[in-house]
Amino acid sequence: MLLALDVASSICTVALFDPASDRMLAERVWRSRRRQTEETLPAAADVLAQAGVEVDSIRFLAVTTGPGSFTGVRIGISVVKGIALGLPQPPQIIGLPVLSVTAARFVPLAVAETVVWPLLQAGRGRFNWAAAPADDPLWLPSVTEHCAGQVEALVAALQAEERPVWLVGELSEALRQAVLGLAHVRCIDPGADFELAEQGKGADDAVRSREPAGMTLARGEVLARLALRHLRAGSPALTAPLQPLYLRPPQ
Repeated sequence: MLLALDVASSICTVALFDPASDRMLAERVWRSRRRQTEETLPAAADVLAQAGVEVDSIRFLAVTTGPGSFTGVRIGISVVKGIALGLPQPPQIIGLPVLSVTAARFVPLAVAETVVWPLLQAGRGRFNWAAAPADDPLWLPSVTEHCAGQVEALVAALQAEERPVWLVGELSEALRQAVLGLAHVRCIDPGADFELAEQGKGADDAVRSREPAGMTLARGEVLARLALRHLRAGSPALTAPLQPLYLRPPQ
């Protein structure tokens, strides 16, 4: 079994994937307000319980390494390391940048000459983004490949891009309005705009097992499938140190 955790941002997901049958068994998605420390392990336990799977069956662990909230990134990596230490058989662990996961489902669908730009809301009106190459299914963007800035900086970068662009990920309404005049830019993913109850408030709405209310709900499965792709290809991500990908120092 493969357990995938993405708690790097306010929209969190824990997913259980069965590589043998190539299918998702359970997934939990919730909106967190910097409470990943308290919420992540219980969410993982809930996912295993939903699927009727024992934790000792986990052979692979996947986690997003950032960018994102400092707490979320740190907790995700710490939880994965802690689970690994408690397993009777050491699992394979892989960490993947958030933007590579965000782009993964769209790059194969992009039409000729279109470039996919995955986005992540970074707080205070800021975004992180990068340009995903169409010919690299194992894309691992480095720190220097990540860009950061307010909506104005992102729009300026889009204006300088001559190719058609798909913006995917955590789009905001302000960004959608700002790119309306850019004919070569298309907003694809509703990102974090769908409604999820906060943990502890409306639990029936906060826990959704394979009942997607938006494209972001598939992120756990995308992370799991992308991790397996890296595992089967012997990707450099398998031997890279599992450490946070931070773009700026903590404040």
